Amino acid sequence: MTLDPFALPEQLNLAEEFLYRRARERPERPAIYFEDQVITYGQLADQTDRATAVFKAHGLEQEQRVLLMVPDVPQFASAWLGVVKAGGVVSAVNPDVKPEEARYYLNYTRAKILVADEQAAATVEAIRSEVPHLKHVLVVGRSYDDALTKAKPDPTFAPTHRDDPAVWLYTSGSTGLPKGATHKHRDFVFNALTYALPVVGYGATDKTFSVPRLAFGYALGSNLLFPLIAGGSCVLFKEKGSPEKLLEVLAKHRPTLLVTVPTSLNQVVSHDAASRADWSSVRVAISAGEALPAELYQRWKKTTKVEVLDGIGSAEMFHIFITNRVGDVKLGSLGKLVEGYRAKVCDDAGNEVARGDVGTLWVSGDSMALEYWQNRDKSRQTFRGEWCVSADKFQQDDEGYFYFCGRGDDMLKVGGKWLSPVEVENALLQHPAVREAAVVGFKDKDGLDKPRAFVALNAGKTADDALAEALKAHVRDTLAPFKAPRDVVFIDALPRSDRGKVLKTELRK
Repeated sequence: MTLDPFALPEQLNLAEEFLYRRARERPERPAIYFEDQVITYGQLADQTDRATAVFKAHGLEQEQRVLLMVPDVPQFASAWLGVVKAGGVVSAVNPDVKPEEARYYLNYTRAKILVADEQAAATVEAIRSEVPHLKHVLVVGRSYDDALTKAKPDPTFAPTHRDDPAVWLYTSGSTGLPKGATHKHRDFVFNALTYALPVVGYGATDKTFSVPRLAFGYALGSNLLFPLIAGGSCVLFKEKGSPEKLLEVLAKHRPTLLVTVPTSLNQVVSHDAASRADWSSVRVAISAGEALPAELYQRWKKTTKVEVLDGIGSAEMFHIFITNRVGDVKLGSLGKLVEGYRAKVCDDAGNEVARGDVGTLWVSGDSMALEYWQNRDKSRQTFRGEWCVSADKFQQDDEGYFYFCGRGDDMLKVGGKWLSPVEVENALLQHPAVREAAVVGFKDKDGLDKPRAFVALNAGKTADDALAEALKAHVRDTLAPFKAPRDVVFIDALPRSDRGKVLKTELRK
C-alpha cells in the first residue's frame, strides 16, 4: 500500500509503518549494523514484538509515557518501536545525564518505566527516592535484554489513531529547561513521505550513519526511521561521534548517507586523515542543527567530494522542512521549502515582510506538534492555529531560498541597523587563522549594543592583539564596516550543548 501523506488512514501506528511493512516483505534484509552484528528486519521485528510484551507485562497502557536513556545500540530501536507499537508515548534523552537532569526528566514525564544503560541507571538509582512515579528500570545489557529473551513475542498493534500522541521531542533548552513537544503518529510518517523519500531519496540500497545521537529527533529520523521506511539500513555505534570514530565507521561499513551537523563537518575536514579517507561510498550528506557556513561547505566538498544538503528542522516540526537539494545547493542558504510545508517571514505583528527583509520564520505542515507539555503560555506563543512561530530570524530571497540570520535574541541593532551574528561568523571563518567563531552582543560604555567575537584558532596560530585587529579588519573588508566586531576574545573551543549547538548564553556571561 502506498501512503498519501495528505490523506493518512485514521488508524495508524508508527511501528507498523516504519518497520513492519518492510519486515513482512524482506525479513532477511539487514536493518541495523552494530559492531560486528547484523540485525535483519525479521530479527528487529521479533525484538520489537518481545519489547511490546515486556512493556505490557510491566503495566504499560495506551498513552502512558516511557522514557529512554539509551545510547545508539540496537536495544534503542526495539524499545522505541516497542513503546509506540504498544500504544505508549516514548521520549528519549541523552544517557549521559546528570542527577538533576534525570530528576527533571523523570518527574516531568511521570514515566513509570525507564529503559536505561548501566551508567544512566546508576545515576537514577542515586535519586530514586526523588522520582515517585518511576516503578520499573530496565537496564540495557542486563534486565532489559533478559526480559526480551524470556518474553513471548506479542505481534499485536495498539489501535492507535493518526492523531494520538506518540512521541515527545525535547527543545534544546537554550532558554530554561527543555520542553517536551508532543507529537502524533502522523507527524513522523508525513515528514518521511514529503522529505526523506522524495527529497533525500532514501532507498533500499542506502546505509546511513549519524554523528548526532538517536535521542535527538534529527538523528532519530535520519538514522533510524527513514532508512527503515525505505527498506535500507543504518549503522549504530554507542561512542560519541568523534572524527576518528566517523572515519573508522566510514572505512568499515562503507555507508552511503552521512547524517551530521556543521560542528562535526568542521572537525572532520580539519582532521589530517580526512583527505586520505575513501569517501566514494557516500552519495550525500545531510546537515542541520545550525546553518552551514559557505566557507566550511567549500572546504568539505573539496576534501571529500561529497555533496551536503543543509536544511532546517525543529523539535516543534519533528524534522527538516526547508532544505537544499541535490543539484540545487545555494551557498549560504538553507534552500527551499519541502513540498507539503508552507513558510513565511513575518514582522512582530505577524505580517509577512518583503522579500529580502529580516523577520521571524513561521512554518506550517502536518508534522507540527500539538503543544509543549505543561506550558500553556509558551504553547500559545509558538503554536498559532496551523502555524508554528519559531524563535529564528530569516530572510527569503526572490527565488524562494531561505537564509538563517540568527535566533531572535541573538540579533543585534548597531547604529540603528540590524546585524546578523551568522553573517559576521561566516566572514570570520573565511580567515585562515579561524577554526570556529561565535558572535554575541555586549553593551559598550555608552550602553549601546556592539558585536563581540569569540574565536578559536587553527593549530599553529597565535592569539594576540595583532591577530585580533587583523580579524576586525578582515570583517570590515568583507562586510559593511559597522558589522565588524568591536572586541575579539580568543578561546580554546566554543561551548556547545549535547546537540552540538553553540551555547551563546554562556558566552554572554
